[in-house]
Amino acid sequence: MSEYVKVVIGEKTYELPVIVGTEGEKAIDISRLRRDTGYITYDPGYANTGSCKSNITFMNGEKGILRYRGIPIEELAEKSSFREVVYLLINGELPTQRQINRFSVLLNDHSLVHEDMRTFFENYPKRTHPMGILSSMANTLKSFYPYLENQEEEINITVTRLISKVRTMAAMSYKMSRGHQVVYPRPDLSYCANFLNMMFHTPVKPYEIDPDVVKAISVFWILHADHEQNASAAVVRSVGSAKTNLYACISAGISTLWGPLHGGANQAVINTLSDIVNQGTSMKKVIERAKDKKDPFRLPGFGHRVYKTYDPRAKIMKRMCDTLLEKFNITDPLLDAAKELEEIALEDEYFISHNLYPNVDFYSGIALRAIGIPTNMFTVMFAIGRLPGWIAQWRENFYDAESKICRPRQIYMGEQKREYIPIDKREKKGGDLQPLFTEFQTDKYPDISFQE
Repeated sequence: MSEYVKVVIGEKTYELPVIVGTEGEKAIDISRLRRDTGYITYDPGYANTGSCKSNITFMNGEKGILRYRGIPIEELAEKSSFREVVYLLINGELPTQRQINRFSVLLNDHSLVHEDMRTFFENYPKRTHPMGILSSMANTLKSFYPYLENQEEEINITVTRLISKVRTMAAMSYKMSRGHQVVYPRPDLSYCANFLNMMFHTPVKPYEIDPDVVKAISVFWILHADHEQNASAAVVRSVGSAKTNLYACISAGISTLWGPLHGGANQAVINTLSDIVNQGTSMKKVIERAKDKKDPFRLPGFGHRVYKTYDPRAKIMKRMCDTLLEKFNITDPLLDAAKELEEIALEDEYFISHNLYPNVDFYSGIALRAIGIPTNMFTVMFAIGRLPGWIAQWRENFYDAESKICRPRQIYMGEQKREYIPIDKREKKGGDLQPLFTEFQTDKYPDISFQE
């Protein structure tokens, strides 16, 4: 028997059907609410609103579960490669040996970027953030690689181009920001090893490929490959709902990820540790400030909006951190401070009772620093990892027969209808908002005419 939820408005009762997911998640279907009742729902940030049905990622924050296409993240991080996870997310199944070989060939074939694009890279100001460059260049790809007539073939080629070229463009933006010679991808290297070589190889000092570092990068990207309907995935779907081309949708996702509340958390971890070390603040004082509800200070890298227990990705990333720090025996005051902070937080009753465990951002920031990735590239690393998830979300939405153009409603709280007042009869009014334009002092510029 179907389950319904009853909504009573005045003297009328409406029955709203309940949708049950394969993992027992329940949702009230309000798709006909406005049509039948004239009412809409109010849900800031869409925290309680399901925007779609999806087969890609399942997560349970209370139990610390994360699965891609049904496969636990722990198994994928241990047994799989990033290329396999990319294939899994986009195509729905793990690849056969023949399929992964073919996919690897396609990635190599599309790894180079058009030489004319170097003009763009070379003319960005040196201090431009790599995320701004990456977002712009992802959108620019559409101009250099026009669509094919065969839709399915075009989508497959576009997907492969993005997966391969975004990695190349990320390394290029870093090299050019340093004034270094660009290193091109090598067909004999794996996806992750190629990125490391393009980042760190120089004619003077060739980069030595270390399997533990390659594994750490692969695991980092696997852990970040998708995370259900997060802010950037929702934006990719929203932009794609207008049937916008995939390049522009990915550019929008990159821009969203750039925000410090989304993809910038691992960078915030390192910045906070730098402040602690540079200012000589005791770790005890840092912990006290983090506990003080009246203090605006927040400790990045601890706790998670979704996970109410230990972030399953954090456990995996912690092992990668331990492997890297032990292997390279790195002497770094920031990493020492991170280890001290971790030890205190894991034993502190306040942190434990409030579920403020170190999350994936805490450990990934430490791991990326240990590898030698500069702090301003952290969010770019996140973007490369999240790319297959964005593509999978876009593709699922593209082929969904129930998909509609995203058009949220609102509750209007502004002025009711009023008359237009001619400019010479208006009185200056004060308000709570800072005016966008300050008054222009005409006496300082007597020769300027203000006639239209």
